[in-house]
Parts: sequence; C-alpha cells; structure tokens
Amino acid sequence: MTITCFIRYEIDPFGKAAFEEYARNWGQAIPRCGADLIGYFAPHEGSATTAYAAYNIDSLAAYEAYRARLAADPVGKANYEFARRERFILKEDRMFLKLASGPHASLVKL
Repeated sequence: MTITCFIRYEIDPFGKAAFEEYARNWGQAIPRCGADLIGYFAPHEGSATTAYAAYNIDSLAAYEAYRARLAADPVGKANYEFARRERFILKEDRMFLKLASGPHASLVKL
C-alpha cells in the first residue's frame, strides 16, 4: 500500500526565495533517492508563511531506507545544510496518509 507523506512548513516570510531554492533542490534529490515527489508548494496568495510538500512512498519501511539514502546523497546533504545555515524553515510538521477516495473517475473537461 502506497502512503503519502505531507509536510507542512512554517517559513520566514522573508525566506520565500530561499524556500523555493530548497524545493527545487529536493526536486532533483527526492526522486533519485526513491520517493515519488508530488511537489513542493510555496506561498503565492494568502499566507506568506505556510508551505507544503508531498511525496508518495511504498511503506514506512521504505521511507526509512529512503531517508538514509537522502541523507547520504550529495544534493540532499547540501540542502539540509542550506536550510540549517539560512534558517528560513521555522517549523516542519510531517504526517503520513493513505488514499481513501480512490479509485477516482476520469477528469471531464468542460
């Protein structure tokens, strides 16, 4: 059963550009390390301090192996260091969910 990891970030309102760089870096490292990245989402309208990320992974056991690969990945290591050094992430909440609404109907374009 595939699970989806959702991450809610509280970011510094003046750190949006840094968060977007951080997100682009994960866009390369996360798929390479074994997770199906849905995407990173930065503030656009409304809140200037809330951002999200989501990716799919096969199981919690696969997640643990993925996190180890990510920590050893050169881009992953550099990105963790970038976030630590720049301090644009104020808070990070992570949760794992399973799809409850599937299967979905096909999209109808009007």
